[in-house]
Amino acid sequence: MTVSSRGPNDRLGALLALAQISNAGLARRVNDLGAQRGLTLRYDKTSVARWVTKGMVPQRPVPHLIATALGNKLGRPVPLEEIGLADSHPTPELGLEFPREVPEAVRSATELWRVDLDLRRGPGGGRWSDSLAGTFSVAAYATPVSRWLITPADGSVAREAVPDLAGYRVGHSDAAKLREAAQEARRWDSKYGGGDWRSSMVPECLRVEAAPLLLASYSDAVGRALFGATAELTRLAGWMAFDTGQHEAAQRYYIQALRLARAAGDVPLGGYVLASMSLQAAYRSFPDEAVDLAQAALERNRGLATARTMSFFHLVEARAHAKAGNAPACATALAAAETALDRARPGDPDPTWIDFFAYDRLAADAAECFRDLGVPSKVRQFTREALARPTEGYVRSHGLRLVVSAMAEAEAGDLDAAVAAGERAVEVAGRISSHRSREYMVELLRRLEPFQNEQRVKELTERARLVLATSST
Repeated sequence: MTVSSRGPNDRLGALLALAQISNAGLARRVNDLGAQRGLTLRYDKTSVARWVTKGMVPQRPVPHLIATALGNKLGRPVPLEEIGLADSHPTPELGLEFPREVPEAVRSATELWRVDLDLRRGPGGGRWSDSLAGTFSVAAYATPVSRWLITPADGSVAREAVPDLAGYRVGHSDAAKLREAAQEARRWDSKYGGGDWRSSMVPECLRVEAAPLLLASYSDAVGRALFGATAELTRLAGWMAFDTGQHEAAQRYYIQALRLARAAGDVPLGGYVLASMSLQAAYRSFPDEAVDLAQAALERNRGLATARTMSFFHLVEARAHAKAGNAPACATALAAAETALDRARPGDPDPTWIDFFAYDRLAADAAECFRDLGVPSKVRQFTREALARPTEGYVRSHGLRLVVSAMAEAEAGDLDAAVAAGERAVEVAGRISSHRSREYMVELLRRLEPFQNEQRVKELTERARLVLATSST
């Protein structure tokens, strides 16, 4: 639907030419992006021609979808101003900054937290794709990563508060409470998914609890602990957004988490944020950039991070190489991950945020590597190893492993095993709120289509579709 006409939109026409996208091609991309957000759009080449030649302006969030489509093709963020649609719904580009100075970093992060919570509390619960200039672009990670690599830690972060906050001085106990909140939120996320109602507590904690502390007074030592705790919470908010398919929000949270980790002087935590960025980039089909992000985490942490932490970073690199179809590089990274994990010992000073990582997770991700590389026998081997180990508390992870197992068994021709794993996966999917889990389930149903004449497959498909329909409402 179009809401206004302002004369020819030469900016949009010029960018279409630059991106080498036809009117029909742009319409198709916009419709596809809308479908990913639960919207039914039916634009065609005539619609795009009206946007360009007559300056007609489609209703939001379509201007943002146009910017996203062009940004994906060009490999960089495309603001609404560049396509002549800024005044259709002016919105701030929050969270994409990586300020050089600590006070500006505090401002950038707290503004992101404020706007996100306002969106969640607003009409309809708030959707980033509808309300912010939501162009996910892996190129937006370039400046934050380069600045972090050059200077992974700030100088003194001690702060004297503005007069109205001068009466309160932050202590180590305040930072500890935020870390405890992050640990509790991670447990909820693993058990119930990023879309569970408890997940909204993380942005609220950041705005209500963390922001006032960052604006108060603290010493350098306390400030670094405070920045580390807020970086953990901010990364977790990004991870939850990623799990629910809100990639625009996830990207912004990741960038701010990396900046806060730099203020904390916590290089391993910064590496963990980079690993999260890498997983998102690979998931969004940017494997080369995913490799770069994982390798950035590795290079800065050599000699700093624990063996368990380095093992995880190597594993993330393997996932990226597999997405890129580079089997030798994937094998090298997997071997490095296993070697590092073998060196890990119970007494190592591992950070709390890596406590989820053990051999079962390595085996599960190795299975996904071989799925991407098209080696079903290895997928079955590693998935069975992953499922053989207890996953108490990691419900979403267990469900994803079951889906991968079902895919591998189906590809190997063992339909009984495929259906059995699929049935267990459907049961798990019904208990969590995770967009990623739903997408895995949709992919499983696609791979089972050749067997739809089998009654057991029909029954599994019906149950899965019922769960998918229920979880998307």
